[in-house]
Amino acid sequence: FSINLIIFWLVLLAVRPTRKIALALAPWLAFAVSYDSMRFFPNYEFRPIDIRGLFEAERSLFGITTATGTLIPGEWFNIHNCAFADFMAGFFYLCWVPVPLGFAIYLYLKGKREAYLRFSIAFLFVNLVGFVGYYIHPAAPPWYAIHYGFEPILNTPGNVAGLDRFDTLVGFPVFHSIYCNNSNVFAAVPSLHAAYMLVTTIYAVKSREHLLTVCVFAFICMGIWWTAVYSTHHYIIDVLLGILTTIIAVAMLEGVIFRVGCVKRGMEKYIASIKIKNKVAEVSGLRHTKFFIQVLNLFRLRIFFFPSLNGVSSNKNRHIRNYYSLLNNHSSLFRCTLFIF
Repeated sequence: FSINLIIFWLVLLAVRPTRKIALALAPWLAFAVSYDSMRFFPNYEFRPIDIRGLFEAERSLFGITTATGTLIPGEWFNIHNCAFADFMAGFFYLCWVPVPLGFAIYLYLKGKREAYLRFSIAFLFVNLVGFVGYYIHPAAPPWYAIHYGFEPILNTPGNVAGLDRFDTLVGFPVFHSIYCNNSNVFAAVPSLHAAYMLVTTIYAVKSREHLLTVCVFAFICMGIWWTAVYSTHHYIIDVLLGILTTIIAVAMLEGVIFRVGCVKRGMEKYIASIKIKNKVAEVSGLRHTKFFIQVLNLFRLRIFFFPSLNGVSSNKNRHIRNYYSLLNNHSSLFRCTLFIF
């Protein structure tokens, strides 16, 4: 997986038109490669796995008293659940990575290069801090203790746990296809599920996005926190530590690291390296638009997209330039189309 990503990234870097995109994607490449590389160095080979201690701590701090004894919240939700809650849990968990990634793409396409870069580096940094936590304290999730007890069984396959109810509800193995490839189940502390949407919400506020966007992100964020416990993928302790990891990492990054002189200068150069100058963008966009029109003409579709160009031979460049200006200023969908072509 990592090798394929690296090769793809190197191809983007080698081709001049996509070089700036490759540079912009570097933090996300580093995230994907570092996450994937952990399977070669399992955390349980470095320190003992915490199974019983975390389970008992959860029951002591957040246990729910029932007629049959004290249950951890995950056990209680295994008994008390409903179809609506199962559906919402699946929806929230599916937002885990796509929403942060989509937000990064949005910032980049909107031309907010500094906000994009700060968010991308923060996302990477939160992950790296979380990965360190995995190695400091290898820990089993609640579903492991429920299904296997308190003895570590290495190479235990991933488990969808409570998210199986979502797969049953929609009639498709959405989470089974995701968790069957989980290479290490002993990485519950801290919960990075709890971290991803929190860092996304923080940078939505910092980049001054619309209040509705911030509220939606915050809603999804809290939904993921709830789902982590509801599905028995995490303890409440894991979630709280994931939140704490995010706050500490972002505070370190924004309050200390980004303010160091050499880092600040490096960030300025990095931002400049992924910016597209207006004149270059106009020439490049004009070329892409011309090609787009040629492709549409080939399939007899130009009339639906550029009707005023039909039968026009003189001043065609002027018409194309006007259309490109319109698309570039008012339609992010068409900008994506032009970028693809």
